[in-house]
Amino acid sequence: MNQPTLALSLIVKGRNPRGHMDVAEMQELTSSIRVKGVLQPVLVRPLENGTFRLIAGGRRFQAAREAFGDDYQIPVHIREMTDAEEDELALIENVQRAQMSPTEEADAAARVLGSCGGDHDEAARRLGWSKTTLIKRLALTNCSDAVKQALNERKIQLGHAELLAATEKAKQDKAIEMIIKNGISVADLKQTLNQISKNMASAIFDKTDCTGCPHNSDNQAALFSEAVNTGACTNGTCYDQKTEAELEKRRDGLKDEFQKVEIVRPGDKYTIVKIRPDGDRGVGEEQAQACRGCAKFGAAVSAIPDAMGAVYKNHCFDVACHNVKVADRIKAEKAAQAPAPATTANASSKPASGTPATSTTQTTAKPTTSIQDSTRIKEYRVKVWRTATKKVLLAQPEQNHIVLLALAAAGEISCVSSSKVGEGVGKLANLTTTSFMGGFMNKALDAIAGLEQDKRDFLTLGATASAMESIVECRLIDIMKFLKIDLQNHWKLCTEFLDLLTKTEIEVLCEEIGLKKKLGDKFSKVMGQKKDEIIKSLLNVPGFTYEGVVPRSMRFDKA
Repeated sequence: MNQPTLALSLIVKGRNPRGHMDVAEMQELTSSIRVKGVLQPVLVRPLENGTFRLIAGGRRFQAAREAFGDDYQIPVHIREMTDAEEDELALIENVQRAQMSPTEEADAAARVLGSCGGDHDEAARRLGWSKTTLIKRLALTNCSDAVKQALNERKIQLGHAELLAATEKAKQDKAIEMIIKNGISVADLKQTLNQISKNMASAIFDKTDCTGCPHNSDNQAALFSEAVNTGACTNGTCYDQKTEAELEKRRDGLKDEFQKVEIVRPGDKYTIVKIRPDGDRGVGEEQAQACRGCAKFGAAVSAIPDAMGAVYKNHCFDVACHNVKVADRIKAEKAAQAPAPATTANASSKPASGTPATSTTQTTAKPTTSIQDSTRIKEYRVKVWRTATKKVLLAQPEQNHIVLLALAAAGEISCVSSSKVGEGVGKLANLTTTSFMGGFMNKALDAIAGLEQDKRDFLTLGATASAMESIVECRLIDIMKFLKIDLQNHWKLCTEFLDLLTKTEIEVLCEEIGLKKKLGDKFSKVMGQKKDEIIKSLLNVPGFTYEGVVPRSMRFDKA
């Protein structure tokens, strides 16, 4: 039976797993074919358009075309097959006939694995490999294209590729250039990677996902003959990203407890200081308690290598202020220890005329234990102040008129809301138009003139009250003082307010208003709960009178 042949022009190249063919070997093969022709058939697969795809025999096909051109009739085996069978046969033929690069085998094996639905056992069976060999080859798919090409062209050794496969692809291209240019050995490359790899034992993040990661050197040692030392991560970018995410997680977990929480990085270590009541750097017992209400009181999460992930609580982020408090404590202690000035028997018990009496001891102002103003607290309390002031202005017509005239006299009349007044006029006058801006003064005059006096009075009250929405805080406080507003009648401790505070601020607040004292021994247990549970407990303390208790942070008359 004659062997069938096909013109080379009818054959198209297939997905040959071999990316590199040795030039000298190809020249020898071409010379042989030029003399003897192609003796062993190539394997092809018929296509729907009447052409055939080359499955196996790529070197013979290329050499025949070089020797005789596209009209040459090459002997063929024609076989119907699936895409999976095509990849499998192409790979096996190349492995058996001539040594392929391991990375070429890796890419082809990945295609076979894909056709097997990810079944490693089936892929290994089709390829005639052990499962271990398959896994080792697949691990090389992490090599960048530049590394694969270098190994295909025999410019580097397999050990180079194995070591680089464990690193980030983004860094492999730069590395391969240096390896080829400088002739870096496998041993030298391994030593360098050992130096720059990350220590898994020092990782602060959850390492569950690292167990099967190809960048875990423990896995690399099981796959390759060349690998960095065990217990290391060779993907520095991923390691650093996971570390940063864990630092942020720890920082965010402290935000309910402290007013200020920061990640402290190298160079920042002297920007915070531990608050201590005693010792050389102590601020005193009372000041230490007062500092807990400060906006600069908080905790730090360390990003310093020697203490990565460590959490430092009860720290001050204002070192200059802390130094002043330490100096004040030292000064007060020295003054208390100084001996009283000597007196004589003839000394008068009264100071000379015109000479002020002096004390033999000096006293320092007692630190105030209260919450320091923060943006969130300021916004909340001003909202409460505005609501209380509007309520009082609407209830006191005479005072309302005085405030309205004062707004005009002080140049603050623009704070009156034209939109709200216009809306009120429109509703009371039963008009469809509720805005009189832009030259409609005549319509506004007519509409208001047509209202009964009591309705005009009501509009006046509302106009003055509307100004409280936008008037600046200092002017608002002036008006509140004039109206003698007592916040005890307008506000009491509530969830909305407590939810704005950190756990530390809540503790300071409880001490200020007497809740801590009222709870006694139960206070520590209450504060040991989650924040929402703490708030519920503090708002339901039996026997504590919440009405009339206004903390310093809510008052407008703090002086």
